[in-house]
Amino acid sequence: MKKIIILALHLGYGGVERSIVTLANMLAEKKEYEVEIASIYQLYDKPVFPLNERVKVTFLLPKNLTPNREEWKDSLKKKKFFTFLKESAKSVHVLYARKKEMVRYIKNTKADVMISSRDFLNEWLGLYGSPSTIKIGWEHNHHHNNMKYATDVVHSAKDLNYFVLVSKDLYRFYKRKMAPYRCKCVYIPNTLDNIPKRKSSLTAKRIISVGRLSPEKGFLDLLKIYQMIEKQYPDWTLEIIGDGTEKKTLQAFIKKTHLEDKVTLAGFQDSDYIAKETQKSSLYIMTSYTESFGIVLLEAMSHGLPCLAFDSAEGAREIITSGRDGYLIRHRNFDAMVKKAEDLIQDEKRRKELGQKGREKMKEFSKEKVVLKWIALIEKEG
Repeated sequence: MKKIIILALHLGYGGVERSIVTLANMLAEKKEYEVEIASIYQLYDKPVFPLNERVKVTFLLPKNLTPNREEWKDSLKKKKFFTFLKESAKSVHVLYARKKEMVRYIKNTKADVMISSRDFLNEWLGLYGSPSTIKIGWEHNHHHNNMKYATDVVHSAKDLNYFVLVSKDLYRFYKRKMAPYRCKCVYIPNTLDNIPKRKSSLTAKRIISVGRLSPEKGFLDLLKIYQMIEKQYPDWTLEIIGDGTEKKTLQAFIKKTHLEDKVTLAGFQDSDYIAKETQKSSLYIMTSYTESFGIVLLEAMSHGLPCLAFDSAEGAREIITSGRDGYLIRHRNFDAMVKKAEDLIQDEKRRKELGQKGREKMKEFSKEKVVLKWIALIEKEG
Protein backbone atom coordinates (compact mmCIF):
# COMPACT_ATOMS: atom_id res chain seq x y z
CA MET A 1 0.00 0.00 0.00
CA LYS A 2 1.41 3.39 -0.99
CA LYS A 3 1.34 6.22 1.53
CA ILE A 4 0.40 9.62 0.09
CA ILE A 5 0.67 12.78 2.16
CA ILE A 6 -0.70 16.18 1.16
CA LEU A 7 0.90 19.16 2.91
CA ALA A 8 -1.57 21.96 3.67
CA LEU A 9 -1.53 25.36 5.34
CA HIS A 10 -5.00 24.81 6.85
CA LEU A 11 -8.29 23.04 6.13
CA GLY A 12 -10.65 25.98 6.44
CA TYR A 13 -12.50 27.87 3.74
CA GLY A 14 -10.75 28.44 0.42
CA GLY A 15 -10.35 27.15 -3.11
CA VAL A 16 -6.97 25.53 -2.40
CA GLU A 17 -8.35 23.81 0.68
CA ARG A 18 -11.36 22.55 -1.22
CA SER A 19 -9.07 21.13 -3.92
CA ILE A 20 -6.92 19.41 -1.29
CA VAL A 21 -9.93 17.71 0.25
CA THR A 22 -11.28 16.69 -3.16
CA LEU A 23 -7.94 15.13 -4.15
CA ALA A 24 -7.61 13.34 -0.80
CA ASN A 25 -11.14 11.94 -1.16
CA MET A 26 -10.51 10.73 -4.70
CA LEU A 27 -7.27 8.98 -3.79
CA ALA A 28 -8.75 7.47 -0.61
CA GLU A 29 -11.34 5.68 -2.73
CA LYS A 30 -8.47 3.59 -4.08
CA LYS A 31 -7.82 0.83 -1.54
CA GLU A 32 -4.17 0.62 -2.53
CA TYR A 33 -3.51 4.12 -1.16
CA GLU A 34 -3.15 5.32 2.42
CA VAL A 35 -3.92 9.04 2.40
CA GLU A 36 -3.02 11.66 5.00
CA ILE A 37 -3.28 15.45 5.11
CA ALA A 38 -0.69 17.25 7.24
CA SER A 39 -2.11 20.69 8.04
CA ILE A 40 -0.09 23.37 9.81
CA TYR A 41 -3.04 25.21 11.35
CA GLN A 42 -6.28 23.95 12.87
CA LEU A 43 -8.71 26.82 12.32
CA TYR A 44 -11.86 24.84 13.15
CA ASP A 45 -12.79 21.75 15.15
CA LYS A 46 -12.88 19.75 11.94
CA PRO A 47 -12.11 20.35 8.23
CA VAL A 48 -14.68 22.63 6.61
CA PHE A 49 -15.14 20.40 3.55
CA PRO A 50 -16.32 16.79 4.11
CA LEU A 51 -13.54 14.22 4.16
CA ASN A 52 -13.59 10.52 3.35
CA GLU A 53 -13.29 8.55 6.59
CA ARG A 54 -10.19 6.83 5.20
CA VAL A 55 -8.29 10.14 5.08
CA LYS A 56 -6.17 10.78 8.17
CA VAL A 57 -5.68 14.40 9.25
CA THR A 58 -2.68 15.55 11.30
CA PHE A 59 -2.60 19.11 12.64
CA LEU A 60 0.97 20.21 13.33
CA LEU A 61 0.32 23.21 15.59
CA PRO A 62 -2.03 23.47 18.59
CA LYS A 63 -5.41 25.02 17.93
CA ASN A 64 -4.53 28.24 19.78
CA LEU A 65 -1.51 28.87 17.55
CA THR A 66 -2.97 30.38 14.37
CA PRO A 67 -2.24 33.42 12.17
CA ASN A 68 -3.02 36.80 13.77
CA ARG A 69 -2.67 39.05 10.72
CA GLU A 70 -5.99 40.85 11.21
CA GLU A 71 -5.28 41.50 14.91
CA TRP A 72 -1.83 42.79 14.02
CA LYS A 73 -3.20 45.13 11.32
CA ASP A 74 -5.96 46.35 13.63
CA SER A 75 -3.49 47.22 16.42
CA LEU A 76 -1.31 49.08 13.92
CA LYS A 77 -4.27 50.98 12.48
CA LYS A 78 -5.56 51.99 15.91
CA LYS A 79 -2.03 52.81 17.12
CA LYS A 80 -2.25 50.51 20.12
CA PHE A 81 1.47 50.32 20.83
CA PHE A 82 1.59 47.56 23.43
CA THR A 83 -1.00 45.45 21.59
CA PHE A 84 1.02 45.91 18.41
CA LEU A 85 4.17 44.64 20.14
CA LYS A 86 2.28 41.67 21.56
CA GLU A 87 0.74 40.76 18.21
CA SER A 88 4.10 41.23 16.45
CA ALA A 89 5.76 38.84 18.89
CA LYS A 90 2.98 36.30 18.39
CA SER A 91 3.28 36.60 14.61
CA VAL A 92 7.01 35.87 14.73
CA HIS A 93 6.38 32.92 17.03
CA VAL A 94 3.69 31.48 14.73
CA LEU A 95 5.91 31.75 11.64
CA TYR A 96 8.83 30.14 13.48
CA ALA A 97 6.64 27.32 14.81
CA ARG A 98 5.02 26.54 11.47
CA LYS A 99 8.40 26.09 9.76
CA LYS A 100 9.89 24.13 12.64
CA GLU A 101 6.97 21.68 12.87
CA MET A 102 6.48 21.19 9.13
CA VAL A 103 10.18 20.63 8.50
CA ARG A 104 10.28 18.16 11.39
CA TYR A 105 7.25 16.36 9.95
CA ILE A 106 8.73 16.19 6.42
CA LYS A 107 12.05 14.85 7.75
CA ASN A 108 10.58 12.24 10.08
CA THR A 109 7.55 10.92 8.20
CA LYS A 110 7.91 8.09 5.73
CA ALA A 111 5.82 8.43 2.59
CA ASP A 112 5.90 7.16 -0.97
CA VAL A 113 4.51 10.47 -2.25
CA MET A 114 4.31 13.96 -0.72
CA ILE A 115 2.27 16.69 -2.38
CA SER A 116 2.78 20.32 -1.31
CA SER A 117 0.10 22.92 -1.92
CA ARG A 118 1.94 26.23 -1.30
CA ASP A 119 5.21 27.68 -2.59
CA PHE A 120 6.94 27.74 0.82
CA LEU A 121 5.88 24.11 1.32
CA ASN A 122 7.43 23.28 -2.06
CA GLU A 123 10.73 24.68 -0.85
CA TRP A 124 10.70 22.79 2.45
CA LEU A 125 9.69 19.57 0.73
CA GLY A 126 12.48 19.94 -1.82
CA LEU A 127 15.09 20.68 0.85
CA TYR A 128 14.07 18.17 3.51
CA GLY A 129 12.06 15.44 1.79
CA SER A 130 13.52 11.94 1.61
CA PRO A 131 15.26 11.04 -1.68
CA SER A 132 13.03 7.95 -1.87
CA THR A 133 9.84 10.05 -1.73
CA ILE A 134 8.20 11.30 -4.93
CA LYS A 135 7.95 15.03 -4.27
CA ILE A 136 5.15 16.89 -6.07
CA GLY A 137 4.40 20.61 -6.00
CA TRP A 138 0.88 21.81 -6.76
CA GLU A 139 0.38 25.41 -7.89
CA HIS A 140 -3.13 26.89 -7.64
CA ASN A 141 -2.36 30.60 -7.95
CA HIS A 142 -1.87 32.57 -11.13
CA HIS A 143 1.18 34.82 -11.32
CA HIS A 144 -0.90 37.61 -12.94
CA ASN A 145 2.26 38.84 -14.69
CA ASN A 146 3.98 39.35 -11.35
CA MET A 147 7.38 38.05 -12.38
CA LYS A 148 8.82 38.25 -8.88
CA TYR A 149 6.09 35.90 -7.65
CA ALA A 150 6.62 33.59 -10.65
CA THR A 151 10.39 33.52 -10.05
CA ASP A 152 9.82 32.70 -6.37
CA VAL A 153 7.50 29.84 -7.36
CA VAL A 154 10.07 28.44 -9.81
CA HIS A 155 12.77 28.62 -7.16
CA SER A 156 10.51 26.87 -4.63
CA ALA A 157 9.78 23.95 -6.98
CA LYS A 158 13.16 23.40 -8.64
CA ASP A 159 14.19 20.51 -6.36
CA LEU A 160 10.90 18.60 -6.66
CA ASN A 161 10.20 15.68 -8.99
CA TYR A 162 7.00 17.07 -10.47
CA PHE A 163 5.15 20.38 -10.53
CA VAL A 164 1.39 20.18 -11.12
CA LEU A 165 -0.36 23.17 -12.73
CA VAL A 166 -4.16 23.46 -12.66
CA SER A 167 -4.52 25.34 -15.95
CA LYS A 168 -3.07 24.97 -19.43
CA ASP A 169 -1.97 28.61 -19.35
CA LEU A 170 0.06 28.05 -16.19
CA TYR A 171 1.42 24.77 -17.55
CA ARG A 172 2.80 26.46 -20.70
CA PHE A 173 4.24 29.33 -18.67
CA TYR A 174 6.00 27.25 -16.02
CA LYS A 175 7.17 24.58 -18.44
CA ARG A 176 9.38 27.22 -20.07
CA LYS A 177 10.51 28.65 -16.74
CA MET A 178 11.31 25.22 -15.26
CA ALA A 179 13.25 23.98 -18.30
CA PRO A 180 16.71 24.36 -16.65
CA TYR A 181 15.69 22.19 -13.70
CA ARG A 182 14.99 18.48 -13.26
CA CYS A 183 11.45 19.12 -12.02
CA LYS A 184 8.89 18.11 -14.66
CA CYS A 185 5.73 20.17 -15.18
CA VAL A 186 2.39 18.36 -15.46
CA TYR A 187 -1.08 19.73 -16.29
CA ILE A 188 -3.90 18.36 -14.12
CA PRO A 189 -7.06 20.47 -13.78
CA ASN A 190 -9.13 20.75 -10.64
CA THR A 191 -12.43 18.93 -10.40
CA LEU A 192 -15.57 18.79 -8.28
CA ASP A 193 -16.04 16.21 -5.57
CA ASN A 194 -19.59 15.54 -6.77
CA ILE A 195 -21.55 16.39 -9.91
CA PRO A 196 -25.31 16.75 -9.29
CA LYS A 197 -27.65 14.38 -11.10
CA ARG A 198 -30.27 17.07 -11.60
CA LYS A 199 -29.75 20.44 -13.23
CA SER A 200 -31.44 23.73 -12.49
CA SER A 201 -34.73 24.44 -14.25
CA LEU A 202 -33.34 27.94 -14.97
CA THR A 203 -36.77 29.44 -14.38
CA ALA A 204 -36.16 31.20 -11.07
CA LYS A 205 -35.40 34.90 -11.24
CA ARG A 206 -32.17 34.57 -9.30
CA ILE A 207 -28.52 35.42 -9.95
CA ILE A 208 -25.84 33.79 -7.80
CA SER A 209 -22.12 34.21 -7.14
CA VAL A 210 -19.80 32.45 -4.72
CA GLY A 211 -16.39 33.40 -3.36
CA ARG A 212 -14.26 35.07 -0.74
CA LEU A 213 -15.30 38.67 -0.07
CA SER A 214 -11.93 40.21 -0.87
CA PRO A 215 -10.99 43.01 -3.31
CA GLU A 216 -9.61 40.75 -6.06
CA LYS A 217 -12.95 38.94 -6.32
CA GLY A 218 -14.66 42.15 -7.46
CA PHE A 219 -17.91 41.75 -5.54
CA LEU A 220 -18.37 45.51 -5.27
CA ASP A 221 -18.32 45.56 -9.08
CA LEU A 222 -20.93 42.79 -9.06
CA LEU A 223 -23.21 44.91 -6.89
CA LYS A 224 -22.83 47.86 -9.26
CA ILE A 225 -23.64 45.61 -12.21
CA TYR A 226 -26.63 44.13 -10.42
CA GLN A 227 -27.83 47.65 -9.56
CA MET A 228 -27.94 48.35 -13.31
CA ILE A 229 -29.75 45.08 -14.02
CA GLU A 230 -32.25 45.60 -11.20
CA LYS A 231 -33.44 48.89 -12.69
CA GLN A 232 -34.75 47.01 -15.73
CA TYR A 233 -35.58 43.72 -14.01
CA PRO A 234 -36.55 44.50 -10.39
CA ASP A 235 -37.99 41.02 -9.86
CA TRP A 236 -34.55 39.39 -10.28
CA THR A 237 -32.58 38.95 -7.05
CA LEU A 238 -28.89 38.34 -6.27
CA GLU A 239 -27.31 36.04 -3.70
CA ILE A 240 -23.61 36.22 -2.81
CA ILE A 241 -22.23 33.32 -0.79
CA GLY A 242 -18.96 33.90 1.04
CA ASP A 243 -17.31 36.02 3.69
CA GLY A 244 -14.22 38.14 4.04
CA THR A 245 -12.70 41.56 4.57
CA GLU A 246 -14.97 43.33 2.07
CA LYS A 247 -18.20 42.36 3.85
CA LYS A 248 -18.75 45.73 5.56
CA THR A 249 -18.04 47.60 2.32
CA LEU A 250 -20.59 45.50 0.48
CA GLN A 251 -23.16 45.91 3.24
CA ALA A 252 -22.70 49.68 3.14
CA PHE A 253 -23.20 49.76 -0.63
CA ILE A 254 -26.34 47.61 -0.39
CA LYS A 255 -27.78 49.92 2.26
CA LYS A 256 -26.83 53.08 0.37
CA THR A 257 -28.50 51.83 -2.84
CA HIS A 258 -31.57 50.45 -1.04
CA LEU A 259 -31.03 46.90 -2.26
CA GLU A 260 -31.57 45.21 1.12
CA ASP A 261 -34.63 43.34 -0.16
CA LYS A 262 -32.94 42.29 -3.40
CA VAL A 263 -29.41 41.21 -2.40
CA THR A 264 -28.54 38.47 0.08
CA LEU A 265 -25.07 38.20 1.62
CA ALA A 266 -25.26 34.64 2.86
CA GLY A 267 -21.81 34.44 4.47
CA PHE A 268 -19.75 31.25 4.61
CA GLN A 269 -21.88 28.21 3.86
CA ASP A 270 -21.21 24.51 3.42
CA SER A 271 -21.23 22.69 0.08
CA ASP A 272 -24.80 21.42 0.57
CA TYR A 273 -26.11 24.95 0.99
CA ILE A 274 -24.18 26.21 -2.02
CA ALA A 275 -25.49 23.33 -4.15
CA LYS A 276 -29.08 23.96 -3.04
CA GLU A 277 -28.93 27.69 -3.77
CA THR A 278 -27.17 27.17 -7.12
CA GLN A 279 -29.86 24.65 -8.06
CA LYS A 280 -32.48 27.36 -7.44
CA SER A 281 -30.71 29.98 -9.57
CA SER A 282 -30.69 30.76 -13.29
CA LEU A 283 -27.51 32.75 -13.91
CA TYR A 284 -23.99 32.80 -12.47
CA ILE A 285 -21.93 36.00 -12.64
CA MET A 286 -18.23 36.15 -11.74
CA THR A 287 -16.61 39.58 -11.46
CA SER A 288 -13.15 38.53 -10.23
CA TYR A 289 -10.18 40.61 -11.32
CA THR A 290 -8.04 37.49 -11.17
CA GLU A 291 -8.87 33.79 -10.82
CA SER A 292 -6.42 30.93 -11.14
CA PHE A 293 -8.89 28.23 -12.08
CA GLY A 294 -12.44 29.21 -11.21
CA ILE A 295 -13.79 26.05 -9.63
CA VAL A 296 -16.95 27.98 -8.74
CA LEU A 297 -17.65 28.18 -12.47
CA LEU A 298 -17.40 24.39 -12.73
CA GLU A 299 -19.84 24.08 -9.87
CA ALA A 300 -22.30 26.45 -11.54
CA MET A 301 -21.96 24.60 -14.86
CA SER A 302 -22.52 21.29 -13.13
CA HIS A 303 -25.97 22.60 -12.18
CA GLY A 304 -26.59 23.74 -15.75
CA LEU A 305 -26.22 27.48 -15.12
CA PRO A 306 -24.89 29.72 -17.90
CA CYS A 307 -21.88 31.68 -16.63
CA LEU A 308 -20.73 35.24 -17.23
CA ALA A 309 -17.24 36.42 -16.27
CA PHE A 310 -14.73 39.13 -17.08
CA ASP A 311 -11.82 37.83 -19.13
CA SER A 312 -9.41 39.44 -16.66
CA ALA A 313 -9.99 36.28 -14.58
CA GLU A 314 -7.53 33.88 -16.20
CA GLY A 315 -9.28 30.84 -14.77
CA ALA A 316 -12.54 31.88 -16.41
CA ARG A 317 -10.82 31.79 -19.81
CA GLU A 318 -9.78 28.23 -19.03
CA ILE A 319 -13.37 27.10 -18.42
CA ILE A 320 -15.82 29.28 -20.35
CA THR A 321 -16.04 29.00 -24.12
CA SER A 322 -17.64 32.36 -24.90
CA GLY A 323 -20.88 32.02 -26.82
CA ARG A 324 -21.07 28.27 -26.21
CA ASP A 325 -21.53 27.72 -22.48
CA GLY A 326 -21.38 31.29 -21.21
CA TYR A 327 -19.80 34.61 -22.06
CA LEU A 328 -16.43 36.23 -21.38
CA ILE A 329 -16.65 40.01 -21.18
CA ARG A 330 -13.56 41.93 -22.32
CA HIS A 331 -11.91 44.91 -20.62
CA ARG A 332 -14.14 44.67 -17.52
CA ASN A 333 -16.85 46.49 -19.47
CA PHE A 334 -19.82 46.86 -17.11
CA ASP A 335 -22.25 47.83 -19.89
CA ALA A 336 -21.31 44.73 -21.90
CA MET A 337 -21.76 42.52 -18.83
CA VAL A 338 -25.16 44.03 -18.12
CA LYS A 339 -26.21 43.61 -21.76
CA LYS A 340 -25.32 39.89 -21.79
CA ALA A 341 -27.02 39.33 -18.44
CA GLU A 342 -30.18 41.06 -19.65
CA ASP A 343 -30.13 39.11 -22.91
CA LEU A 344 -30.13 35.89 -20.90
CA ILE A 345 -32.75 37.16 -18.47
CA GLN A 346 -35.03 37.77 -21.46
CA ASP A 347 -34.27 34.49 -23.23
CA GLU A 348 -34.94 31.36 -21.18
CA LYS A 349 -34.31 29.12 -24.20
CA ARG A 350 -30.82 30.59 -24.64
CA ARG A 351 -30.10 30.14 -20.94
CA LYS A 352 -30.93 26.46 -21.26
CA GLU A 353 -28.81 26.03 -24.41
CA LEU A 354 -25.75 27.52 -22.71
CA GLY A 355 -26.46 25.59 -19.51
CA GLN A 356 -26.65 22.28 -21.34
CA LYS A 357 -23.33 22.91 -23.09
CA GLY A 358 -21.79 23.71 -19.71
CA ARG A 359 -23.03 20.41 -18.31
CA GLU A 360 -21.46 18.62 -21.28
CA LYS A 361 -18.15 20.42 -20.70
CA MET A 362 -18.04 19.00 -17.18
CA LYS A 363 -16.95 15.70 -18.73
CA GLU A 364 -13.55 17.29 -19.41
CA PHE A 365 -13.16 17.98 -15.68
CA SER A 366 -14.87 14.87 -14.33
CA LYS A 367 -13.54 13.24 -11.19
CA GLU A 368 -13.02 9.99 -13.10
CA LYS A 369 -10.72 11.65 -15.65
CA VAL A 370 -8.82 13.81 -13.19
CA VAL A 371 -8.07 11.05 -10.69
CA LEU A 372 -6.57 8.92 -13.47
CA LYS A 373 -4.12 11.74 -14.21
CA TRP A 374 -3.10 11.88 -10.55
CA ILE A 375 -2.74 8.10 -10.36
CA ALA A 376 -0.55 8.11 -13.49
CA LEU A 377 1.68 10.72 -11.88
CA ILE A 378 1.84 8.93 -8.54
CA GLU A 379 2.75 5.70 -10.30
CA LYS A 380 5.43 7.66 -12.22
CA GLU A 381 3.73 7.27 -15.58
CA GLY A 382 2.82 10.95 -15.94
